[in-house]
Order: sequence, then structure tokens, then C-alpha cells
Amino acid sequence: MSAELKVYTVKEVAEILRVSQMTVSRYIKSGKLKSSKLGRMHRIVESDLKSFLDDCKKA
Repeated sequence: MSAELKVYTVKEVAEILRVSQMTVSRYIKSGKLKSSKLGRMHRIVESDLKSFLDDCKKA
């Protein structure tokens, strides 16, 4: 059995973090939050979101 890969949109990540979509886009552009670009849309894997949050805790 394979584990299901959870992938979020920028909008979903913004809702989770309670910030604007522009803020999430800035995190992606600065390299703080890893994402994959599919067409013109960014997608964020759950493990990358968790890593981002862990890095925020350390700062």
C-alpha cells in the first residue's frame, strides 16, 4: 500500500497559516517554502509545509 501524498494550493496554505495568498507567494519566491509549479500554479507538499513550520519555530 502506498501512502497518499497530500498536496496543497497556495490558497489552502494561506488558509491554514491564516495569512494572505500574497504572503504565501512571497515565502515561495524567497525560497522559505518549497513548492512545485504545475503550469502556472504552485503546489505545496504537506512535508514541505511541515518543514517550513518547523523552521519558523527555530527562528
